[in-house]
Amino acid sequence: MSTIPPNSREGFMRAATVNMAMAQPPKAKAARANSNANPKAKTQMHRRSRTGCYTCRLRRKKCDEGTPVCTACKHLGLHCEYKRPTWWSNNDSRRQQKDDIKMIIKRKKLSEKASHTIQTSISSPPGLSHSLPTSATFSDPLDRTRSASIDSHFSFNFNSPPNAQEYGAYNPQLLPTHSDFMFNMSPYEIDVKTERQMFVNDVPTLRESTVSTFSTYHTPPPPGTILPSYPVDGEWAEQFYQERRESLAEEALNINFFDFSHGPATSSRQVDIELDDNDQRLLDHFIQFVLPTIFQILETNQHGSVSSDLILPALQNNKGYLHCCLMIAAQHLKATMNIQGEEIDNDIMRHRHATILYLCEALNKDEDHQQILEATLSLIFFQCCVGRYDDSLPDIPWHQHFQAVSSLVTKLDLPRLVTDPTEQLTQTPFNMTLTAWIDIFGSTMQGRAPTFAHIYREKHLSRANSSLGLRELMGCEDRVMYLISEIACLENLKREGMDDITLCTHVHSLGEQINLTESGDSSVKMPFTANGSLSPKQLSKNITGAFRLAARIYLCSLVPGFSPTQSSCVGLVEKLTTVLQHIPSGPHGFDRSLSWVYLIGGSVSGAGSTFRRFFHERIAQLGETSNFGSFGGVVALLHEVWQQVDGFQPSPNATGSTEAPYISWRDVMQMKGWDYLLI
Repeated sequence: MSTIPPNSREGFMRAATVNMAMAQPPKAKAARANSNANPKAKTQMHRRSRTGCYTCRLRRKKCDEGTPVCTACKHLGLHCEYKRPTWWSNNDSRRQQKDDIKMIIKRKKLSEKASHTIQTSISSPPGLSHSLPTSATFSDPLDRTRSASIDSHFSFNFNSPPNAQEYGAYNPQLLPTHSDFMFNMSPYEIDVKTERQMFVNDVPTLRESTVSTFSTYHTPPPPGTILPSYPVDGEWAEQFYQERRESLAEEALNINFFDFSHGPATSSRQVDIELDDNDQRLLDHFIQFVLPTIFQILETNQHGSVSSDLILPALQNNKGYLHCCLMIAAQHLKATMNIQGEEIDNDIMRHRHATILYLCEALNKDEDHQQILEATLSLIFFQCCVGRYDDSLPDIPWHQHFQAVSSLVTKLDLPRLVTDPTEQLTQTPFNMTLTAWIDIFGSTMQGRAPTFAHIYREKHLSRANSSLGLRELMGCEDRVMYLISEIACLENLKREGMDDITLCTHVHSLGEQINLTESGDSSVKMPFTANGSLSPKQLSKNITGAFRLAARIYLCSLVPGFSPTQSSCVGLVEKLTTVLQHIPSGPHGFDRSLSWVYLIGGSVSGAGSTFRRFFHERIAQLGETSNFGSFGGVVALLHEVWQQVDGFQPSPNATGSTEAPYISWRDVMQMKGWDYLLI
């Protein structure tokens, strides 16, 4: 029974009709008018574009097909791919990529909301503004132009890390007791309507009303609920504290991990050395452009600063090291600036000759062994970082320099220092760690046993102190590197005539040893923490996983009758490609630290494998830097190997199969007369 009088009811209905008409948004009216004017529009189907970028196609979003980057990808800071990516051909890869995209972009969107505030809500005097900071103070230009669907936000370039500045700019004036919860729980989205009223002398002057989407990581409490302060009890808080411990205390960093053996570190990037104008130009170029590309992983692991702890002190205290760096700077300047002529070549040869002359004089005097070792190692390693493999200027081969390194390491008694359990070393000798890196991969270049293989074997079997600092220096766990040394020893025995049965027995044993290195959490995922910064611990896991798979491929290649077309080898190459996708790429990535991995995996990859497509994508992302150092040598060598493999016409064997033969990359190097180190 209605309690409204008839006359009042009629007026009430008219008022309701007017209010409903006013409540309808202009877009709804326009849409209804268009639908009435054109009844065929409802039945007309939308024509989907087949030429949009794959990022928008994965997100099921319309692409404006802008070049080189479409508007949507540019707005979200994503990698716009018009060329068919490797993950597109596999449904599982698509699903995995989309899931990762969602989590990364969601964190990015939340960080943007936390880092941008409306200034009037904070800086206005209390007497003029009675509004409080709410979720509407988080400015997000997308909130008013698209829906709040979780699945609609995301596309992400796996090859570049998120912007750390966006994650670090948190305003403590907003939500002071819940700011730290933003990146640790599953998202929960609500629409928030915010009304703001401004008063001047207690007279209302301006009224604003906005509706925005607010994302949080906890179900919003009922109105009037008093939010708890720390500590919070319950499962929710336990998970938060656990993830916070993993994020902030990822590993105990020791900035004094290595002993660089040349005195105290410098506190600035200024080097006080008297040089002429030409050499000063080379030194400035080295410090500004070459130094950041050396020991990338060591710098990432934060075990001391490469510039202040290692290179700059050595420049001031070691004349041979200084001339070596000036030579490398001249080589880098010649390659990057495409400078040709006698002047730059004379700079290279002048400093190369000065370095060798200083080393020879010091060796004849039998003094300053640490400085000689340091300069000789730099001659080998710096060339692997920035030198061009096709440089025609005369130079001494790396393995002849390493003979001097071996003698100096033995004379300094470094092998005993790192293996004797009675020696309580507080710091790992850096020169011994760098020597081991060059020794292990250098032995695979020449098909011989490493010079200090017995040291690596003893460290591998040691339970007290198995670390030689290789993980801190180049990213791969020490035990995996020791096993690569053992595989090189086995290859040397094969070349010396080991019978097939004994060889297969050793291959099986080393395969079991590789399995043991996978114990614990060795999962591969994007190496970024919850706040978007690079995680050295996860990066090391990914790099170790890549070297482990490359070691398996290297081991399988020793088996009699090995063929790259065997299913086991194809499977290993596919797994290696998947792991490499989780390692940041580009000029600031870590592909150039994985030259040996790319060499081993690429040498057995088929013409239609995803590895080759992935490798070409990484080359394009590196740009000009892909032509320098060991990575440039790997690119040239793999192209030669693939040219021979793809041009080979296989003939049926006794069983009727047509397996392609294994063409050794080392044979190709010898045929081309290439004698360089790829690490």
